[in-house]
Amino acid sequence: MDDITKPAADARPHPAAIPSFIPTPLGRPFAPLFTYWNGLEGVARGVALVSAGSLTLVVMAIVVKFLGERLPSSEVLLFRATVGFLVLMPAFARDPFQAFRTRHFGMHAVRGTMGALGNLTFFWTITHLLLADAMALQFSRPLFMIPLALIYLQETVSLQRILVSIVGFCGILLYARPFTSGFDPGALVGAMGAFFGAIVVIGIKQLAKTESTRVIMFYYAVFNSVFAAVPAFYYWVTPSLAELPLLILVGILGMAGQTMITHGLSQGDATVLVPLDYSRILYSAALGYLLFGELPGAWSFAGMGLILASSLYLVLTERRRRK
Repeated sequence: MDDITKPAADARPHPAAIPSFIPTPLGRPFAPLFTYWNGLEGVARGVALVSAGSLTLVVMAIVVKFLGERLPSSEVLLFRATVGFLVLMPAFARDPFQAFRTRHFGMHAVRGTMGALGNLTFFWTITHLLLADAMALQFSRPLFMIPLALIYLQETVSLQRILVSIVGFCGILLYARPFTSGFDPGALVGAMGAFFGAIVVIGIKQLAKTESTRVIMFYYAVFNSVFAAVPAFYYWVTPSLAELPLLILVGILGMAGQTMITHGLSQGDATVLVPLDYSRILYSAALGYLLFGELPGAWSFAGMGLILASSLYLVLTERRRRK
């Protein structure tokens, strides 16, 4: 005879509801939230993750801008890369030597170096330009993918996409205004960072054919740390007790934001999720005004409009073409 006083089911949350990277005792109080999350449709999860990741990266940029008033960009990047490296290490707990079994060390080195240059120029533009302008210039990366795809990937690019990329480059010129008295070389630095970022994407496309995501992220963090170390120590400014936790926070926010966006974009239709990532520019404009009193001018808005429209078109049409 069954014991009628015993519950029909275990009242404790099912371990499957708790993500594997969270110890069950710590995750048990939040199990109802995890259960609710797992019950959402993929697109809903993607919207939440991309939106949260975009806001997280903007918060990181705000902290970088604050730190950049006294600390060199290379030093901020060193902490960003080193903290990200340490956060990544537990992923290799089961196989510590996995990262060293690569056949493309040279390609990892090139991608990591280009990524470090891209991050360094991005941090510099955050410090020296308006927050919204620096963010918009970072999103010009898809424009550089067209010539790079022609040269390195030998992909066929339609005339329409070439013309759209030219329109986007005109947006960068509106930012820089090289032929007027208002010439701002900082905009060209931001565009250079986008160019380095495009090379990183090309490298990922090639490496992803044979390398795991963890290995790609490992070498990216290593070469970012190594590259930033030399100028960081040369221009070293000892951080204060208040700045040190903020430097660590930059690394945590950067890793968390990128992870949320990357995972979020895999959850649903790109035409719905990709535009949400561009909300970083709106967040940057609003928070830049509230926190730093920044208000982009007419030239900035014009350049921002051309860059956003053309870059978003290229990203969405590229995903549609690959499908």
